[in-house]
Amino acid sequence: MEIQLPDLALKRIFSFLDLFGLLQASQVNKHWNRIAESDFLWRSLSLQRWDCSNFTDQHLGAHTWKQFFLHQRRKELQLALAQPHNFIYKVTKNIAYEMELAYLSGNSLTMKEQEKSIICSISPKRELCTWDVQEGTMIWSSPVQESYFSNLVTLPQMHLAITMDQKKTIKVWNCQDRDALAILPMPESCYCMEAYLTKDGPFLTVGDAAGDIYTFTLPGLRDVSKVTAFQYSIVLLHCSPDKKWVFACGAHRRTLPQVFLTESLVRPSEGSAPLSTSLPHKLCVSACWTPEVKNRITLMSQSTTGKKTEFITFDLTTKRTGGQTVIQAHEIASFQLAAHLEPPIWMGANDGYTIVFTNGPYLLLFSITGFLLQRFEDHQAAINNFWVDPRYVLTTSKNSVHVYMWEEGGRHPHLRSCCHLENIWHGPTTHGCISSVMCDNASIVLKVTVSESSTLVMCSLNM
Repeated sequence: MEIQLPDLALKRIFSFLDLFGLLQASQVNKHWNRIAESDFLWRSLSLQRWDCSNFTDQHLGAHTWKQFFLHQRRKELQLALAQPHNFIYKVTKNIAYEMELAYLSGNSLTMKEQEKSIICSISPKRELCTWDVQEGTMIWSSPVQESYFSNLVTLPQMHLAITMDQKKTIKVWNCQDRDALAILPMPESCYCMEAYLTKDGPFLTVGDAAGDIYTFTLPGLRDVSKVTAFQYSIVLLHCSPDKKWVFACGAHRRTLPQVFLTESLVRPSEGSAPLSTSLPHKLCVSACWTPEVKNRITLMSQSTTGKKTEFITFDLTTKRTGGQTVIQAHEIASFQLAAHLEPPIWMGANDGYTIVFTNGPYLLLFSITGFLLQRFEDHQAAINNFWVDPRYVLTTSKNSVHVYMWEEGGRHPHLRSCCHLENIWHGPTTHGCISSVMCDNASIVLKVTVSESSTLVMCSLNM
């Protein structure tokens, strides 16, 4: 006699399944299919993959959460399935740009088709500019500033750009009005900034040359907290994917990096220092959080000679001890890179169990315990730029770009080689060198350096 589990018990079991497991369970019988189609399960999957906590049934309209999930997934797959002829290429003419680029638009979570991709850039005339990637046109620029910009970050959820200039002034822009929404002079230069959205609102956290970490509200730049983290300048500042943790590292490489509880920075307790812990590893040169395991961070350390590279992975947790909350860092894995491999400049992570980095013309994927899982040979020359986000990995070499996509749930192969673009744009950039690359679900943007000037190449999907 067949035993049928109650709906609630079955729903609880199904809540541990990933996308493929849930789709397979829905094909077993009508009872399982009805449970597997429930909005509760598909909303849970959506929350695990995207920051859609503010997305409500009203936004869905007549659609279900399953339809929402599959629609967003299809948008993500477009770039992975694209071929060179599926792109429209727009090239700016003889316009120089400094610094990195930043998307002002996000991968919007709507049931509409892909919306416009908008990027921010800095001009040599000391202007902040925004560009419509699909049209290849500038749509807004700030007035010429008195001082050159030194840093740029964006908060796509609020359509905000935040800049720091060489006069140590932070400015917040909505990239629509002529003037900045807020201006704040700082006592020291700030080498790193992170803008993020939490349940308490939008915030900006900056690390300055004196080793202090400041947190401000956005867009008003109201002072929320200040903590002295190091005696030297802060050179790395990274917020975790769930915005629960902030990693900071000082310029003095023998100083231990620190991790702060974000809540204690944005809601400080009077008379108490923000909650933090040191990660017991020196010589840190890079670090990245893992989108799939949100409390996990991997550090890359290199000896002063550059001949020894080590990767160390930690899990962060909080624990109540003696009526107080403390942060605990647990080292879960580490390995030393083989001596014959070049010291990496960049690194990235996704599922919490693998690390990706470049080595000459190769892209290498290692487990966090040191096993080589994949080696990609899609470039003829050394890789000179690298971009990693929760969905894609992009590499560039001279005039070529290669797109990779992370596999769902860390399945083998962990990283899939997709599209290769080589010399597909025409004009003055033909003999240039790609100096920056980034992407969203519907576009790839390159900064190409030719002689002493740079230009933008905007590649948008036309599928």
